Amino acid sequence: MFDFISDYDNPTLLGAFWMTVKLTFFSGIGSLVWGTLLAAMRVSPVPLMRGFGTAYVNIVRNIPLTVIIIFTSLGLADIFGVTMGSKVFETRDFRLAILGLVAYTAAFVCEAIRSGINTVPLGQAEAARAMGLSFSQTLRHIVLPQAFRSVIGPLANVLIALTKNTTVAAAIGVAEAAYLMKEMIENEAQTLLIGAIFAFGFVVLTLPTGLFLGWLSKRLAVKR
Repeated sequence: MFDFISDYDNPTLLGAFWMTVKLTFFSGIGSLVWGTLLAAMRVSPVPLMRGFGTAYVNIVRNIPLTVIIIFTSLGLADIFGVTMGSKVFETRDFRLAILGLVAYTAAFVCEAIRSGINTVPLGQAEAARAMGLSFSQTLRHIVLPQAFRSVIGPLANVLIALTKNTTVAAAIGVAEAAYLMKEMIENEAQTLLIGAIFAFGFVVLTLPTGLFLGWLSKRLAVKR
């Protein structure tokens, strides 16, 4: 019944899902870093930084991910020659897919973190400023540690969405799960079975993540 799976050696089924895991891992780290910086900009006392952060989030969130991914390949790479050359990040398309996923997902990470910042009592920031701490010191030592603890749940949802969004990387030829699924459906007359196999694969990837981060969110929740 599943003999047809062994016919696909490049990529294999496990190899395709491993590519999905790598896309999620690297994009998740990049999105967390860039999203945190954007959140800091959005609550910054500097009007120019607030304006940039607000404009970035509002614009990027309303652009389809497919458009962003294709732009990184056709726009940045083919027109401007940006390839992000590195031996660490495999092929050019893999690197560009990560860039597009980070640019898109960071907007949602930013809003999740900003909502966590808003849960921190204003009096704590005022007390920190009264003690002589700068804005960046207050954010780094007092506000963000509490904000992260309160938004583990929302960030888990963003991570799960990112895992599923990696399927868009197939649009620029990254051999992840959706790319292999499309190839198998085109060559085999078992659409429902193939779809069920890949759907189960994504459930295996996302369900444990959601359960673990949900448990972690409850354990580390800030007591008010």
